[in-house]
Amino acid sequence: MLRPEKMCRVSVTGSKRTMERTIEAVHDLDMLHVTEYDGSWDGFEPGNSLSGTNEVSDKLVTVRSLQSILDVSEEDAGPTRVVTDEAIEEQLEAVRTAVNDLDDRRDEVRDELRAVEDRINTMAPFVTLGIDLDLLRGYDSLSVVVGEGDSDEIEAELEDSDVGTFELFTEDGVVAVFAQAEKDALQDALVGATFSRLEIPDGDGDPSTYLEELEHEKQQLESKLSTVEDELDELRLDHAGFLLAAEEKLAIEAQKGEAPLTFATTENAFIAEGWIPDERYAEFERAVSDAVGDAVDIDKIEIAEYDSEGHAESHEEVEREGGNGGEPVGSSVDAPESGRQPQETVADGGVITMGDDAPPVIQDNPSGVRPFEDLVEVVNRPKYGEFDPTVAFFLTFPAFFGFMIGDLGYGLLYLALGYGLYSKVDSDVLKSLGGVGMWAGGFTALFGVLYGEVFGLHQLGEIVWGGHPPMHKGLQPAYSNYALAWLTLSLLAGTAHLAAGWVFDFVENLSHGLWDAITESGSWLLMLFGLWAWVFSGANGAAPDFLYTAEAGVFAGNPYAWGFTGLPAINLFTIPGLGAPFSAWLILFFAGIVLLALADPIEVVEFLNVLVNVLSYTRLAAVLLAKAGMAFVVNLLFFGAYVDSKGGWHFGIGGMPTIPEGTESVMYHGYEVTSVTFPGLVHSGIAAALVGVLILVIGHLLVLVLGITSAGLQGVRLEYVEFFGKFFEGGGKQYNPFGYERNYTTED
Repeated sequence: MLRPEKMCRVSVTGSKRTMERTIEAVHDLDMLHVTEYDGSWDGFEPGNSLSGTNEVSDKLVTVRSLQSILDVSEEDAGPTRVVTDEAIEEQLEAVRTAVNDLDDRRDEVRDELRAVEDRINTMAPFVTLGIDLDLLRGYDSLSVVVGEGDSDEIEAELEDSDVGTFELFTEDGVVAVFAQAEKDALQDALVGATFSRLEIPDGDGDPSTYLEELEHEKQQLESKLSTVEDELDELRLDHAGFLLAAEEKLAIEAQKGEAPLTFATTENAFIAEGWIPDERYAEFERAVSDAVGDAVDIDKIEIAEYDSEGHAESHEEVEREGGNGGEPVGSSVDAPESGRQPQETVADGGVITMGDDAPPVIQDNPSGVRPFEDLVEVVNRPKYGEFDPTVAFFLTFPAFFGFMIGDLGYGLLYLALGYGLYSKVDSDVLKSLGGVGMWAGGFTALFGVLYGEVFGLHQLGEIVWGGHPPMHKGLQPAYSNYALAWLTLSLLAGTAHLAAGWVFDFVENLSHGLWDAITESGSWLLMLFGLWAWVFSGANGAAPDFLYTAEAGVFAGNPYAWGFTGLPAINLFTIPGLGAPFSAWLILFFAGIVLLALADPIEVVEFLNVLVNVLSYTRLAAVLLAKAGMAFVVNLLFFGAYVDSKGGWHFGIGGMPTIPEGTESVMYHGYEVTSVTFPGLVHSGIAAALVGVLILVIGHLLVLVLGITSAGLQGVRLEYVEFFGKFFEGGGKQYNPFGYERNYTTED
């Protein structure tokens, strides 16, 4: 689980006359992640596409173009079907002709419609002006310009110009100028005025009548466009299933036809290499051999073991003998000297590999953990040689989330929302988020039972635990020590979480040697444990009393007496000049700094990460109290609350006590009530109760949503920033096997 699935590199070698059958067999298995040959071997060239691949690609382009025109989607597929080459040849041409004809007609109508709409927009100012169109042009001695502008400015400019007699007609900012002058002279005279010239449209008579004709023409074109689009929609319904199936069949054929482009070939032979899961090698070898026979050699070249940097640590070599029929396959070919480091050098009878490409990554997690893989990939896909943090994410994030919200009601709602996403949507990412939501909701409900809360109310604690749930959030004065306990527990959880990250890093660095692991990772562990052991020992007042003392310690003084009273200080000597004791725990801390400096002096400036990173986990307790406080306020406004003589508060679910004037307390439901904090809207009349219901519903919905945005984001932040940053880099290659998952076609 912490490592990806073990991969092995395999080589398939054979005569070119068997290449097509080999491609068919390997494609059907959908197992081999093909390594692309880079052309670096003497005597070998990248292969050529199979015969007919170009024609297949052309048809595939045609099919996808038709799908785009018809707006075909997966929902239009219908049942799977057998699609033959003859059917594609005959039906595709007929569909192409019909679709292209309609598409051309649609484009023509759209062009005409755009032209009419432009003319309508152009005509609008002339309708406002109200002058017949034929009166705006055709004069021998007059020049006419029409535009939008300020008539006073225009008139002033014309009066100051050399333009002779003129007259203006204006209406709502549209101005027509008639002048006895050349048109160019008139336009020059208007340069200084606020005036935007308009082209006088073609047409005669009243512009309003002409506009009505254009509007009618527009309606006719819109009707034609609707008719064409309806016909296209009918074609989509008739042929969508065929197009989807044809695309799938052609895509498979194109994939097979282009496969030799990744092979190393000679005139008579080919070599294909790639990665498969090691445990499936026997299945792969058996299936290909059954399909092709002894005409190909199938060899396992290596079993990949890589360190965190992607460097090979070990591999299994299997010598390859000559190829089929005495052809020169896999012998006497020298691997080139290049910048990369080939896994193996080839000599006579040796093996050939196509490079040192790292194997693809198949994350090896149980089904219940897999939804968290998408959250890990938000950062990056794990590299083949590093730990996969998905399981650690699964073990901690739902617990963090559930601890922070801790309510049965909210938990069940999160669980339901997660199940809805997981079961109802098709997107893999949303399904994964649904799975994560189900786990987070389950832990929220579990902690809710332990806290005895449902939607912030404590009736669950009364029913399940007889009024004494094993845990409290710490809002009530009687249980305020629990708030301090959760703060302490957050620090301890942070220490453990970070330590796990550095332990992972230590194990990964062991591949470089024990000394590297000690200096690069062990140094941080020493600093972490040294500093926080010193803090929890309380040496020299390093921490508040509630963290460790027997009298105030929350772990010693809680109802279950967990008994933690702090670590021993182990003071060794008094620091001269300061009078402060020096604890043995600090020796670990400073030893870690020294080791870190030996590994990388620059990193020493970050030594306080062991403090600030752990303090970052106090957000767990902070969000816990914040969300509990929000739910408390919502319930307080609706139900009201009263306080008993011991400082405990109770919601007025069954009613609200009244303390008679002159009386200090009153017995109510077995409690000596000393004061009423708030009477509650539900007890304050019908109008107030209706407002209270609105506040209750909206308030709890707000807490529910903010639980996702606060507890969810804060929990994810702790994983990504604090935990992943200690050991995880990512950058793995996705496993993309040569094959095709059929959705629309069948071969039966």
